Amino acid sequence: MPSGTIVGLSEEEVTQRVTEGKTNDVPARAARSVSEIWRANVFTRINAILGVLFLIVLSTGSLINGLFGLLIVANSAIGIIQELRAKRTLDELAIVGQAKPTVRRQSGTGPRRPSEVVLDDVIELGPGDQIVVDGEVLEDANLEVDESLLTGEADPMVKVVGDHVMSGSFVVAGSGAYRATKVGREAYAAKLAEEASKFTLVKSELRSGIDRILRFITYLLVPAGLLIIYTQLFTTDAGWRESVLRMVGALVPMVPEGLVLMTSIAFAVGVVRLGRRKCLVQELPAIEGLARVDVVCADKTGTLTENGMRLSECKALSGDDLEAVLAQLAADDARPNASMQAIAEAYGSAPGWTPTAAAPFKSATKWSGTSYGEHGNWVIGAPDVLLDPRSDEAEQAERIGAQGLRVLLLGSSDRPVDAPDAPGVVTPVALVVLEQRVRPDARDTLEYFAAQKVTVKVISGDNAVSVGAVAGTLGLHGETMDARGLPDEHEALADTLEEYTTFGRVRPDQKRAMVHALQSRGHTVAMTGDGVNDVLALKDADIGVAMGSGSSASRAVAQIVLLDNRFATLPYVVGEGRRVIGNIERVSNLFLTKTVYSVLLAVAVGLAGLASKVFGTDPLPFPFQPIHVTIAAWFTIGIPAFILSLAPNAERAHPGFVRRVMTSALPSGLVVGVATFVSYLLAYQGRAATDAEQTQASTAALITLLVGAVWVLAVVARPYEWWRVALVTVSGLAYVVIFSLPVARHLFLLDPSNARTTTTALVVGAIAAALIEATWWVRGRMLGEPRRLWRTAD
Repeated sequence: MPSGTIVGLSEEEVTQRVTEGKTNDVPARAARSVSEIWRANVFTRINAILGVLFLIVLSTGSLINGLFGLLIVANSAIGIIQELRAKRTLDELAIVGQAKPTVRRQSGTGPRRPSEVVLDDVIELGPGDQIVVDGEVLEDANLEVDESLLTGEADPMVKVVGDHVMSGSFVVAGSGAYRATKVGREAYAAKLAEEASKFTLVKSELRSGIDRILRFITYLLVPAGLLIIYTQLFTTDAGWRESVLRMVGALVPMVPEGLVLMTSIAFAVGVVRLGRRKCLVQELPAIEGLARVDVVCADKTGTLTENGMRLSECKALSGDDLEAVLAQLAADDARPNASMQAIAEAYGSAPGWTPTAAAPFKSATKWSGTSYGEHGNWVIGAPDVLLDPRSDEAEQAERIGAQGLRVLLLGSSDRPVDAPDAPGVVTPVALVVLEQRVRPDARDTLEYFAAQKVTVKVISGDNAVSVGAVAGTLGLHGETMDARGLPDEHEALADTLEEYTTFGRVRPDQKRAMVHALQSRGHTVAMTGDGVNDVLALKDADIGVAMGSGSSASRAVAQIVLLDNRFATLPYVVGEGRRVIGNIERVSNLFLTKTVYSVLLAVAVGLAGLASKVFGTDPLPFPFQPIHVTIAAWFTIGIPAFILSLAPNAERAHPGFVRRVMTSALPSGLVVGVATFVSYLLAYQGRAATDAEQTQASTAALITLLVGAVWVLAVVARPYEWWRVALVTVSGLAYVVIFSLPVARHLFLLDPSNARTTTTALVVGAIAAALIEATWWVRGRMLGEPRRLWRTAD
């Protein structure tokens, strides 16, 4: 839109407003500052629990048993580093993908970042532009604004000079300019925008599932912890130092210290990886959500085809001077779309007619036009909308469109284009044929989704035959339907969507209704698009994916923005989501198995201690000191969990995260816990045991626990690849080395010298491993999941 008569601010006025703080200072991204990230990762509930236990151990003077305190440092450091990396990636990508309003100033008119807008700036508007601050309309040319994202009002609002516009709304038709009256945190949508752009992990099935699991664990920890504290301090004959150490040894492994951390790391690393592919994840759970999608609704233009168009030919239907009319229409379009840009490039200078009336293009009407007084009233748009679909001209356009080309009708109207009943009677003058190039990677992307059992629906505002032809060239099979024949009733619409694959002439409100209909049938829906007509559907879909070159409104409401405009990036986003989901499920199995067997062992030892008070039997000290559970976690959980959380994983996402994890961790934890307790009882020499015999009994229990825990890792790591086999093998050999080195045995309070006790512990551990293996196969049969030992090509 050329600058109007209203001039903008001078540089001196801009500088004065910046000095006075009258700027649009809402953070563009990541409301969590660096200091907040540090605090959030250091001052956690789990760090607090471990910190208290660490201080208790230090009070006994046993520094080696306080080695688990390094977990506090490791948890915090890893969390801080990964979140800072993700924050930096998000901030950099957000600047690239940020909507840049066109600001009119005395020094010149051009795009500026929202943060550079100051109070009283004059901002120009065109179709698809998002309104970044509140303001008052100064100029209007058929300006229509959609405020549905703020007010819920479905119909676009006509705006004239003097009307107010609100930040967060967007232009659907026409053009204009407005003066900024409220900027920064005073603007209507500022708080919403700031909240939406936070680095956050909320509204995630994984996160909510883990929260449920942690609540369940808390219910177990409290009674088990109180029981073990009482029995170790008041029923055993050991000194207070020994009792305190064994109490802490029981409590430390109950805490799933790395579960939340590994989940955060998996998400953060996913953001960084996708950032390298120019994919901006505006809401982190979108990574996970897209992996669960089973229907992708793809727009044709800008998604399956490239944005740019080329004029193929112009078929004259009458003797008018087509070149002059088309050149003038293109010249008078303030914000030309791809079609008008192609026409402008094909024709020379305009004859200079003076427009007397104008009608902007709208997705709902499918036409635009300009009246030129004595030079006539001209409209250009969809032939099947402007003409009787049964007319010869409309049928000719249909045949051309069947070749995958876009066809527009140039016609003359019998009334001004701004008349209430426009376009009136349209006389066909020419068929303007435009050529769109199909994205070279679109076919591979559609084939990927087909192989992954993800249904693709092509939803476009273009002619249905043309859309169907493009879909056909890409190998997408299924029936095509003109959306003007879609039923309004919800259930009937859902039935139709199940039957048809490709839809043309779809209105913006229909796109949203189609998304709702698919969701009502239990589908998880992703919507891709780049235009203003896609905004409502993008917002209501489970996952909205916008193209970086699309309208600022579409980018603002989408959870994922493909900054390189490549539809082929979506499979990588799906793959990253599957990696996150699959790996977190594996890691959760490891941590929760440890919690289950730790709680079970604590309860068993605690009940034995109560029995000693009631029946006068020998008290039973807890088998492990803190150093024992620390080294047990090193190679069965800590290091393997970190590697598995970041590893490649292309397995399909399955529903029921909590059920799947609990049905896996509970049986494994019970087996390991019972086996460890049995091994300890077999090795325990009673009240009269010497320190050496007590150490041998603790070592035997630890050997059984390690055999069982390593086998849990072996099961969780399946299906095997060479590196997974190496991970399990190295983890097992690490404990062989620890038990073989005299200095390690002395440092970690181990004594496997009693051959009989050690052999018994290994046998009990082998039995536990066999039961864990059998449980894995039985669980697979009960859940109907095929079991695979080795990874095969899908």
